[in-house]
Amino acid sequence: MESFLNNAVIWFGLGLALFLLEFLLPGFILFFFGLGAWIVAVATFFFDISLNTQLIVFLVSSIVSVLLFRNWVKRRFGMGQTVASMLPDEFVGKIAVAETMILPGKKGRVEFRGTEWDACSEETISPGENVIITRIDSILLYVKPTRAI
Repeated sequence: MESFLNNAVIWFGLGLALFLLEFLLPGFILFFFGLGAWIVAVATFFFDISLNTQLIVFLVSSIVSVLLFRNWVKRRFGMGQTVASMLPDEFVGKIAVAETMILPGKKGRVEFRGTEWDACSEETISPGENVIITRIDSILLYVKPTRAI
């Protein structure tokens, strides 16, 4: 009974560590490996399982849960959306200032509300020029010079 408890405690602790690491690292993957560790913890508490079997159960349950549930959970809780995609009205139509030269087909940088953003434009824009944000795609702002309005 003592070895069951020790294995269960080790797997439980590993699962807890993976859950806590999920808060520090983006991607929402470690959560499912923590879940896999807890599945092994429960299994080792009730059954005498070899280390190889424990590792196989851990890997299979973790990978299967990632594949089956990750996207569903992210959609359900609104994860993976950028602030820009949730609040397009906060960006589109607003004025920003070009920090670098922006050439057609090349990325540059603009300052918008105290933060620098990657930006692209179909027109040449000089540093210091005011631009209007026409759309946003993740963290890339599409801009045009205010002189074009």
